[in-house]
Amino acid sequence: MLLGGGGLLAALALTGCRGTAGADGPTPTTAPAFVDRDPFTLGVASGDPLPDGVVLWTRLAPDPRAGGGMPDLPVPVGWQVASDERFRRIVREGVVVAQPARAHAVHVEVGDLEPARWYWYRFRVGAYRSAEGRTRTAPAPDSSPGSFAFAFASCQDWQNGFYTAYHDLADQDLDLVVHLGDYIYEFGPEGKTRPGAAPGRVHDGPEPTDLAGYRGRYAQYKSDPDLQAAHARFPWVVTWDDHEVEDNYAGEIPQETTSPPGDFVARRAAAYLAYFEHMPLRPSALPGAAGARLYRRLRFGDLLELNVLDTRQYRDDQPCGDGITDCPGRFDPSRTMTGAEQERWLLDGLARSTAKWNVIAQQTVFAQTGLGARFNVDQWDGYVAQRRRITEFLGGPSGPVNPVIVSGDLHSSWVNDVRLDYDDPASPTVATEFVGTSISSDFTTAIAPVTAALADHPHVKDFDGDLRGYVVTRVDRHRWTSDFRVVDTVDSPTSAARLRRSWTVDDGIPGAHPT
Repeated sequence: MLLGGGGLLAALALTGCRGTAGADGPTPTTAPAFVDRDPFTLGVASGDPLPDGVVLWTRLAPDPRAGGGMPDLPVPVGWQVASDERFRRIVREGVVVAQPARAHAVHVEVGDLEPARWYWYRFRVGAYRSAEGRTRTAPAPDSSPGSFAFAFASCQDWQNGFYTAYHDLADQDLDLVVHLGDYIYEFGPEGKTRPGAAPGRVHDGPEPTDLAGYRGRYAQYKSDPDLQAAHARFPWVVTWDDHEVEDNYAGEIPQETTSPPGDFVARRAAAYLAYFEHMPLRPSALPGAAGARLYRRLRFGDLLELNVLDTRQYRDDQPCGDGITDCPGRFDPSRTMTGAEQERWLLDGLARSTAKWNVIAQQTVFAQTGLGARFNVDQWDGYVAQRRRITEFLGGPSGPVNPVIVSGDLHSSWVNDVRLDYDDPASPTVATEFVGTSISSDFTTAIAPVTAALADHPHVKDFDGDLRGYVVTRVDRHRWTSDFRVVDTVDSPTSAARLRRSWTVDDGIPGAHPT
């Protein structure tokens, strides 16, 4: 079967097609017309697992940090999925076309797989074969898994250190990885926030503002071997925060007000497209004129339901002029972090859920962390009325059982009781929040003021701002356990990793206690 002809190539880009099978994978019958170098320099990834399928991703980029190094031509890419790591039992295979308009990235939606099992996958172009990845489908909707394990991570500023934590994460026994945002940072090379951090980890080029700039930044980040290993080891579920576009932007409002609004809308559109091109997202997440829908729900049998939020694209501008401050605008009932449609979607889904554990995976710290006149209004402390609506729902008669919030953004570890009234120590706890520290991003300058305020925050069970890492969560029918894993330093790619502390939530009892 020949793959020539623009019409067929366009169809292949959308649907995939079988090629000529070989021992090393399906081989497109047309010779790829591009330079004779390995095109799989950015690794492979999988994501958004369903009981019968998963998304596979790669991008062809023989010269990734110099624009990709690909010609302005479509290139057929063979892919294979096997039920064994030696690829002796091929269960699905085909050909998809990498298009220049999408940076030669491919997103393959593989179906007809069996639930709750491991698969292995790889790609091929001509004589070049990608690294082999491993992925796992979700349990069947009507199943009752005995346990489930996932890690969550966020905030991986290239210039602040090595991705040492991912080296440790890749060795864990997990079903899934959830990334809560700040996959890249948009700062230029002058934007290093910790002097002397990780020699040699400097951003290529200036702060990105267009598609070429964002593509280059993702290529730099995805060249990291530990990040590639973590992607190849597990399926990922991803969502974005602010640095994928610009620090502290809100909806279509930039943090920096020196540029006309139309310029920022175009910049955001470019950033959104580059994010899609580099993440294992379904083709339905391709950004359009109205943006990209990233909030979604994934179910893992009747044990766990994962509600993934987007608290950046639809939010109102931060009150009080942004920053660490206070003003009456924090309490405005019309202000929203998620937009009204996403809030309805979240609450309706939670009300219908029959899962044992109901997870809200989102970006910024949900529980109150401010005090006096010092509130971080980019967090939920700036959107108090909406936070109270959600909290009242979680504790009300229509709320789900065992709600747990997992958050990122703040480059530090927190364990918080979610309460109706943070000024009343007797206010009931209705949910638990675990905030993961960063993979590499720094928190040093904020440690002292946060530590000084903790005595007035009895709902904060634990805090650490010194150490970088991620969180491993394991759930069963009786308990939720979160292990905060940290590395000694991110100034070395080979630093030791260890368990800092472990926390447990018991079935039916909101609030965490040390394990």
